[in-house]
Amino acid sequence: ILYVETIYTSLLMNTKRTGKAMMTAALIGGMIMLTSFFSGLEQKKQNPNFSPETKALANAIEVPLVQNRQGHYLVGGMINGERVTFLLDTGATDVVVPESTAKELRLKFGRQGVAITANGRVTIHETSIDRLEIGDITLVNVKASINPGMPSGAILLGMSALSKIEFTQTGKILTLRQRYL
Repeated sequence: ILYVETIYTSLLMNTKRTGKAMMTAALIGGMIMLTSFFSGLEQKKQNPNFSPETKALANAIEVPLVQNRQGHYLVGGMINGERVTFLLDTGATDVVVPESTAKELRLKFGRQGVAITANGRVTIHETSIDRLEIGDITLVNVKASINPGMPSGAILLGMSALSKIEFTQTGKILTLRQRYL
């Protein structure tokens, strides 16, 4: 009887340990899932245009963009086949790429120049983007500059790209339009 009691007590303790381990694992798994879910929601609020949809019309391609909470237009796109995030900036003369991003994209550092930015004078390098894409809108041979003082992150989509397409704003929607040739 003592032997059976010892086995029963041992099994009971193992069951309690296993139950605690399973509860801990479930709690950790639940926290990971909730963190992932809410970080995805936060990213969508920051950039609601991560994967922009394209509307094909009879004579043009349109990509409607929604403002984020700060009133900016961020959009996912591509530079030379690499995924990037653009921040539309009609005040920027060129497409402006942070130096660290330019190195990742293997952009050529061209002639040095000086630019006047919101943060003052900065030395930049001229470059060119072979292919810039937003949804199904494709621009080729786009003038750009590399800014070593700009923190990595979104690339400013300036007028060297925006002047090649039409854009209109209605409320909180900005529509990019590329006409067929």
